[in-house]
Amino acid sequence: MTTATHSRPVYVAALTREIAGLVAERGWRAEPKLLGRKIHLFEHADAVVVCAGMGAARVTMAVEAALGVGPAAALISVGWAGACREGLAVGDVLHPTLVIDTRTGERYEAGGPSAVEAVSIVTVAAAAGAAEKRRLGASYGCAAVEMEAAHVARLARIHELPFGAIKAISDQVDYEMDGMERFSTPDGQFREAAFGLYVALRPAMWGPVMAMAKGSNLAAGRLQTAIKNDIEEAKRSKL
Repeated sequence: MTTATHSRPVYVAALTREIAGLVAERGWRAEPKLLGRKIHLFEHADAVVVCAGMGAARVTMAVEAALGVGPAAALISVGWAGACREGLAVGDVLHPTLVIDTRTGERYEAGGPSAVEAVSIVTVAAAAGAAEKRRLGASYGCAAVEMEAAHVARLARIHELPFGAIKAISDQVDYEMDGMERFSTPDGQFREAAFGLYVALRPAMWGPVMAMAKGSNLAAGRLQTAIKNDIEEAKRSKL
């Protein structure tokens, strides 16, 4: 592992599927030495992307790994999010101005664009169904829900780094998929093979799962484009 001497923005995702297309492009280098701990880290001359799984503990591992390869210019939480209000479509990209941790009540400024309407998102501990998404939207006035941004924000505060977030909507407010939490492992991974077998034996789930897969792919593509644009903006700001 080499250590960079110049600071780069660090983009922290939960799952490799959220950023796979981006880091497959030319100029990115994977760090294989971290794979034993299920940490996927990719370096570029202008940025670092890292993902280690879902939840606070895995986010901490991801950030520590990223800081180990050089100084960070900022920590940016990236990934999928569920809509908490009408009007948000699958594939819409959010640059939140505020992140709220629903467990602690902590609020973190996220540095989203000031020229547009303020957008807040909330971080929760488990996947939210349709009823919960609507409740969160009503209770917090938030646009979307996800599971990692507040943890990244807390680490950015500890390390005295700027914090930001880029989230792509993967499911609309009325989308429902029960039982997803049973396929999450204690170390923050998602058991895709087990989930696939579970769905294969339940034809009633085929339609919703196909819709979820289509939405996730669209959201991932839009997210990766937004990350590339953010990297370019950060690069231009240094000139």
